[in-house]
Amino acid sequence: MCAPPPSDAAGSAAPGLPAEPALRVPQLLEAMRSVGSGLELHSTLDRICETSADLTGARYAAIGVVAEEGGGLSDFVYQGVDEAAARRIGRLPDGHRGLLGALIRDPVPVLLADLSADPRSYGFPEHHPPMRSFLGVPIRVQGEIFGNLYLAEKRDGGSFDDDDLAMVQVLATEAGIAVGNARLYEAAMQRERWIDGSVAVTTALLSGGDADDALQVVAEQARRLSGAAAGIVLLPAEEGGLEVVAVASDEPTGMLGAVIPPESRIVAELLDGQAVFVTDAATDSRMLTQYASGYGPAMMVPLQSDGRVLGTLVTPRARGGRPFTRAERTLAVQFASQAALALMMAEAQRDRERLAVFEDRDRIARDLHDLVIQRLFATGLMLESAQRRSVVPEVREGVGKAVDELDVTIQEIRTAIFALQQGPAEEPPGLRTRVLREINMSAVPLGFKPSHRFLGPVDTVGDLTGKNLIAALREALSNAFRHADATRIDVVVDATAALADGRPGVRLSVADDGVGIPEGGRRSGLRNLKRRAESLGGDSRLGSGIGADGGGTTVVWEAPY
Repeated sequence: MCAPPPSDAAGSAAPGLPAEPALRVPQLLEAMRSVGSGLELHSTLDRICETSADLTGARYAAIGVVAEEGGGLSDFVYQGVDEAAARRIGRLPDGHRGLLGALIRDPVPVLLADLSADPRSYGFPEHHPPMRSFLGVPIRVQGEIFGNLYLAEKRDGGSFDDDDLAMVQVLATEAGIAVGNARLYEAAMQRERWIDGSVAVTTALLSGGDADDALQVVAEQARRLSGAAAGIVLLPAEEGGLEVVAVASDEPTGMLGAVIPPESRIVAELLDGQAVFVTDAATDSRMLTQYASGYGPAMMVPLQSDGRVLGTLVTPRARGGRPFTRAERTLAVQFASQAALALMMAEAQRDRERLAVFEDRDRIARDLHDLVIQRLFATGLMLESAQRRSVVPEVREGVGKAVDELDVTIQEIRTAIFALQQGPAEEPPGLRTRVLREINMSAVPLGFKPSHRFLGPVDTVGDLTGKNLIAALREALSNAFRHADATRIDVVVDATAALADGRPGVRLSVADDGVGIPEGGRRSGLRNLKRRAESLGGDSRLGSGIGADGGGTTVVWEAPY
């Protein structure tokens, strides 16, 4: 007996679909339109969960994103479980066990009337809501498994049927297209962000600022771009291994100045120019420092350019953070290479500037010796001759004092000439000498020599604190030259200071009689000073200067030994 012809209502059905799902075709089309309406990946996954739950009448919906390395889930997006219930459940599924793990290993459609009766269903955490009916389908993007779409617990108390499965499979196909588009868009935006970050680093490095500040910019940009808990720059240490020279983190880490020992296998790989990616820094046996215990996934990429390894860039995520994707690893390596190239260019630029300064100092020293001293000496001879011919005792005494002053002046100029001709290799290691060197070098751009005073055993200050104190002194003198318009600067290094918490420390004070700090003026240098001090457990602050009525500025920088 022949079947009656389809009615007009059934005539609009999609070919091959039974009558009941055909009535749901408009709902399916609307769901497909909704799924493909955005480009941001996570919101796309949310829409897929929401629309699939509406389409099938499911109480719960979720998408498990399969990790790139396989064997688990890198992300889990869900609908139907409120925040309070999610907090009670605790951890999200990792895809290593139970039915979710089975679907990762064998991505095929699954339709279950009673979830608890399936032997693959186990491992539900405490406080997980009860679920009976279950439907799962894989989501493929360009032929590869992206994840699985899970639906559970029909709202009407029934079970999912073959019609639901057919609808969800069609929706999963559209979801694969939407996810593919979202991933392409996200990858393009991610590359753009990393390129912008590379430009920011290059600009900062070539702006002629302090080398330590430039490394801090690299750490901050790397942390921001990678979504890491910290950005860390390490350079080869004199005694071997790698030393932490810059840290960008919301929380104090205390790792600035720490050295990763050379016996670490990771150090050998990094210095050899190899990138190292760690799944969990806290449990990786290759991590030999206590600082790794607070971090999870980590990228360690060499700062290398043209075969030269300058150091290492480390971006760790917090414990339990998602692993870094292949795209993020590739972008981090490229960023590190660009940063290394910019560092080399900045180093070459600083070398040229340093050479120009040395050449200028040599010229000044020659002029002082060949012109100024010779003229002063000739003037002294003329005064001595006049003194001998004078018959007035007061005149003879006055001329004699003038000659003595000229002799002292000549000696001071000769000392200045020696200081100008002193090269870096001749620099003694003591902190006192390094402070004097900075003061003498600042005299050329300032047009006068700052006064100085030392209190206590300055040369007993530790190397790390001493290095940062010299950088702080250089920053303070540079600010005074560029912004203060000062005519007098007093530098005091006090190794007998006591910090606010009672610890012994060293205090640097740089006071001037300039114009002070204007409202709204740039304060990046002052922030750098404070960051340096705080990284060592100290502090930095501003006060009134030594000009009339407290005019000018006093920069105070202090840190423990």
